[in-house]
Amino acid sequence: MHNTRVFSTAFAVAFAFTLGACSGGPNIDRNGGEKSAFKVALLTPGPVSDKSWNGGAYAGLMAIRDTLGADVSHIQTKTPAEFEENFRQYGAKKFNLVFGHGFEFQDAAKRVAPSYPNTVYVTTSGTSVAKNLAGADFAFEEASYLAGIVAGRMTKSNVLGVIGGTELPPVKRSFAAFEQGARSVNPSIRMIVSYIGNWDDASAGKEQAIAQMSRNVDVIFQNADAAGLGVFQAVKEAKNVWIIGSNSNQNDIAPAQTLGSVVIDLPHAFLLIAREVQKGNFTGHVFSLGLHDDVVKYVANPATAAAVPRVVATAVDSISARMKGGSFTDRILPDSMQDKIAR
Repeated sequence: MHNTRVFSTAFAVAFAFTLGACSGGPNIDRNGGEKSAFKVALLTPGPVSDKSWNGGAYAGLMAIRDTLGADVSHIQTKTPAEFEENFRQYGAKKFNLVFGHGFEFQDAAKRVAPSYPNTVYVTTSGTSVAKNLAGADFAFEEASYLAGIVAGRMTKSNVLGVIGGTELPPVKRSFAAFEQGARSVNPSIRMIVSYIGNWDDASAGKEQAIAQMSRNVDVIFQNADAAGLGVFQAVKEAKNVWIIGSNSNQNDIAPAQTLGSVVIDLPHAFLLIAREVQKGNFTGHVFSLGLHDDVVKYVANPATAAAVPRVVATAVDSISARMKGGSFTDRILPDSMQDKIAR
C-alpha cells in the first residue's frame, strides 16, 4: 500500500514492452492469423519478491494470464513521473487494462486516462473514478480489526506495535482498526506506531522492530512490504515476540512466531476486475472488496494456533461471519464475549 522504488526510466520502459517473458503465449485464430489479445499490464511500486503487497499483485497478473489467456506485462516503477510515463506507454500500445498498484498511482492515472479512452486504468487502494478509470478499495480494516482482537488477547506486556512503510491513508486506517480490535478485548493496551519512511529497506524495518521491542512491545503488526521482511527477522531473533503479517499470507516467514496474516487475495480481486473489463462496455466505478467477497480475510497461522485461546479464535470466526453478513457495524464485541476473552 505503497510507495515508490527502483529501475531507471529508460530500462523500465524497454522492459515493460518486452512481453514474451510473461505473456500468455501466441494468440492465433483458426485461420492462422493473429487475433486480438486481451492485454493487461501491472505497475508495482516495489519488488515482487517482497512476499507481500507487490508479490500478491504479480500473482494476480499471472492469474489473469493463466485463467483468461491474456497477454501480460509488468514493470516496477520509481517516481510519479514514471507512473505517468508508463501509463501512457501502455495506453499507446492499446492495452485493455492497466493496474497501478497503490494509492499513490491515482493522480497519474487521472491525468492519463482521458487520453486513452479504450484503456481501462485501475488503481488499487484508490477511489478515483472516470469513464475509463476505476478504484479498487480493499476493506483491509475489517481483517485488521480481527487481528487486533488476537493481539489484544495474546500480549503479556499490554504494549502493541504497528510498523508501516509510509503514512498512506489505507495503512493508517488499518492500524486504527487494529487498535480498535485490540481495545475491544483489552482496554489496557498501549500502542506504539512507527513508520520506516520507505517500503524497501529491510535493515530499517529490523531497526524499527528492535526499537519497539526495547519499549516492551510483544506483538507487532507490520505493513511494510519488502522492509517488513526485516521486521520478521528481528522477531525471529527475539523469539519472545509475536508478529502479524499483511497483504499476503506471510505465516511461513516466521512460522513459530506468526499469529496470522491480514490477507488481500489479490489474484481473486484482479480476476474479478479483469473479467468485468473483458466483457466490454466498462464504466468506471469503485470496486469495494472485503470479507464479503472473500478478497480480504484474517488467516490464522496453523503452526501457532494452539497458543491462541479457543475463545479468541471463536470470537474471530464469529465476528468475521458477521462482517461478511453486514451485521457487524459498531465494531464492539458483546460484553459477554469481551469478558471471556479479556481473562
